Amino acid sequence: MMRRDETIWKSLDWVTIVVYLMLIVFGWFSVCGASYDYGDRDFLDFSTRAGKQFVWIVCSFGLGFVLLMLDDTVYDFFSYLIYIGMMLLLIVTIFIAPDTKGSRSWLILGPVSLQPAEFAKFATALALAKYMNAYGFTMKNLKNACMLAFLILLPMGLIVMQRETGSALVYSAFFLMLYREGMPGVVLFSGVCAVIYFVVGIRFQQEMIADTPTSIGEFAVLLMVLLSAAGMVWVYCKKWIPVRNILCVSLASLPVAYLVSQYMLPFNLVWVEWVLCVLLVGYLLFLSLAHHHSNYLLIGLFAIGSIGFLYSSDYFFNDVLEPHQQIRIKVVLGMEEDLAGAGYNVNQSKIAIGSGGLTGKGFLNGTQTKLKYVPEQDTDFIFCTVGEEEGFVGAAGVLLLFLVLILRLIVLAERQPSVFGRVYGYSVLSIFLFHLFINIGMVLGLTPVIGIPLPFFSYGGSSLWGFTILLFIFLRIDASRHRWLS
Repeated sequence: MMRRDETIWKSLDWVTIVVYLMLIVFGWFSVCGASYDYGDRDFLDFSTRAGKQFVWIVCSFGLGFVLLMLDDTVYDFFSYLIYIGMMLLLIVTIFIAPDTKGSRSWLILGPVSLQPAEFAKFATALALAKYMNAYGFTMKNLKNACMLAFLILLPMGLIVMQRETGSALVYSAFFLMLYREGMPGVVLFSGVCAVIYFVVGIRFQQEMIADTPTSIGEFAVLLMVLLSAAGMVWVYCKKWIPVRNILCVSLASLPVAYLVSQYMLPFNLVWVEWVLCVLLVGYLLFLSLAHHHSNYLLIGLFAIGSIGFLYSSDYFFNDVLEPHQQIRIKVVLGMEEDLAGAGYNVNQSKIAIGSGGLTGKGFLNGTQTKLKYVPEQDTDFIFCTVGEEEGFVGAAGVLLLFLVLILRLIVLAERQPSVFGRVYGYSVLSIFLFHLFINIGMVLGLTPVIGIPLPFFSYGGSSLWGFTILLFIFLRIDASRHRWLS
């Protein structure tokens, strides 16, 4: 009779494990290159960053082995206990963690520093999978939806209290998993709209339309609200006449108002859009009562919420965000350059990547990284080391490996016979996607610098262990998929 551990080893997805090992190895060489000082080639010296990372890697191998040896039912049974324990640890961290670069997110345990926020990711993923695996669960139930939001927002709030906004934003990735599991598309659409409204509203806030006292940002967002409402009426109500009325009134009124403001009496065109929005909400309310169709009312509420978000985001940006956070966003949006301040990291990173050319300067031969021109070059900005030393070919190879990992995670998640396994798998996938896109994006200057690591590459034991735990718990759950089918 085949032993249980033999069955596990045969059922493991070795493609994912091989990709994991390749990323770990390439990541370690990148840390070596980023932290290398001329004349010092002892990479296994435990007093160096490369030596310490080697220790973290060896420990992560042992950790992965232990996670594979545990029974998969352990993760299901203890999901809530793990989640509660991690939330308590996050709370404790707020009060006992020392101030490190303005945040209180690191626990000092002798010679070792750990960041609980990295480990709370797998705990949150397990709790969500456990809750959504319950009998009779449905996303349409308001109580269930509120509970899911609570499970996600609680760690986010606690991490924000540690002044680690970047790490907190990672938890928004779980909403990608919720969309896969049946969350209404309008929720994801609302999130996309919120991002667009914020970017457009802030980016063009101070720019005016021609000679009118009208802010382009405010005008554009309110116009998008009107057009989005018309589109949603067509998608969710399937009625052309209301769509025609909304579009005709909006698109006919604004050009006339612009001509009047431009050539007769200058005034703020946003005033006209406010009137149009009031008429829109009143019209949708009338349609809802006349046709007994609640979707009209919900679209009206969406319009009201969009307008409220527009004006609250202005307050949030100017009065809630810290000055250094405002500068980072302004640099990304092209509102400021600040090459000596907030934009310095990104500018030096792009110089390093560009200097690598097609094939790179070779291992340990990068000048930008060796002369320490790029701050945080072995942690958040480690991808610039890959680009400088290995060039376009090496950077593309790393991205290809990550693509294989992402595609493999999708395959594994889709083949799960249990809701628990599928939800956890898509949670892992969502977290990896978020880290990959945001980290690479900020290194290239495409997203704000929020300080999150590149999986398996950035120096640090907490992030390496956190990603290893996330991945290997899923591999262990996947290895037992046949038990559910038998």
